[in-house]
Amino acid sequence: MTEAEIRVANWLQAWDAQGTHRTGTSGDKAGAEWLAREAAALGAEVTSEEFEFDRLDIVEAYLEIEGQRIEGVPVFDAPPTDVDGIAGRLGPPEDDTEINAAWLPPYSVYDGRAATLRQIVGGRGFVIICHGNEPGLALLNAERFRDPFGAPAIYVSSEARSAVHAAVRDREPARLVSHSRRTKAQAVNTVVRFKGSDPSRRPLVVMTPRSSWWQSTAERGGGIVSWLESLRALMAEVPGRDVVFTANTGHELGHLGLDDFVARRPGWDQPGGSDWVHYGANLGATGGVLSLVSNQANLRALGLAELNRAGQPPDDIPWPAQPPSGETRDIHKAGGRYLTLVGTNRLFHLPQDRWPHAVDVPAVARIAAASAALVLALSR
Repeated sequence: MTEAEIRVANWLQAWDAQGTHRTGTSGDKAGAEWLAREAAALGAEVTSEEFEFDRLDIVEAYLEIEGQRIEGVPVFDAPPTDVDGIAGRLGPPEDDTEINAAWLPPYSVYDGRAATLRQIVGGRGFVIICHGNEPGLALLNAERFRDPFGAPAIYVSSEARSAVHAAVRDREPARLVSHSRRTKAQAVNTVVRFKGSDPSRRPLVVMTPRSSWWQSTAERGGGIVSWLESLRALMAEVPGRDVVFTANTGHELGHLGLDDFVARRPGWDQPGGSDWVHYGANLGATGGVLSLVSNQANLRALGLAELNRAGQPPDDIPWPAQPPSGETRDIHKAGGRYLTLVGTNRLFHLPQDRWPHAVDVPAVARIAAASAALVLALSR
């Protein structure tokens, strides 16, 4: 391994060992504290920007069919049931049965399919059968966490597909329970600021999400590593403009962390407010495809040049005619300037996204090297 690859491996192993990184949980707190320590060890002055939110704590979530209980996970932006849940026949979305069921992948939250289906189901309960690339609980992000909508709903694993489909076909009686409570909790964004030599220039924001449903070592790890390598590179520089690094929590819950970051800096997400470099999901995931997304020709050209120089050219450079996914979508909709690196991942949103099999360490190292060079160039 090269020296850079050793750093990558150490960081990814540490991230994986922290447990589930869902917002406001012990794993999320461990991730924030670890990242702050790593940034401080590089010489940075770290600020923790806390905000309050209503954490969803699961009491019980399951689908019961003929006495068989299929454990599930609440849909985090759907209303809960009481402890007794909802009883009735189980049927497809177009039926007027009391409980409906459908098969949805994680990406359906971005193309509108999931929200549309949840709004049109005629039942009093909804079961989402997870549809990941591998068996398991490939959860969808809760885009409306602060504004729950639709019927009470749960996720069940794709491994339950046959049993649920058989019950749907026969309109069998079932019970859906999605019992949870909201608890006041604290979440935190990890922020580092470099003061530039020319404060009149618009600042540069270097952002990566830091939270997720599971360990999400490939989903989040490549972005965390790129963030740290960019920070490491900038420590030896006096930038020409202010540069602010933020590693945000709240990603899977409608981007709560980005909302708080922007609320403290009004206008930064709008035209002329700042430039954004976003290290998105799945950078260097095993077998993944890398995309470079930017609404600015100069940012796109610079990003392409640095990736080529690092030996990791992007597989795709889409023009964002439609709002992109993730936090980039929020910047895009506000009219801000951005460059995003984002990848694909066979284990996306699955608990199996773990060290070491989910990540390609040399690829992560190359992407991180290109990212650091990109941030240095933009900071000048």
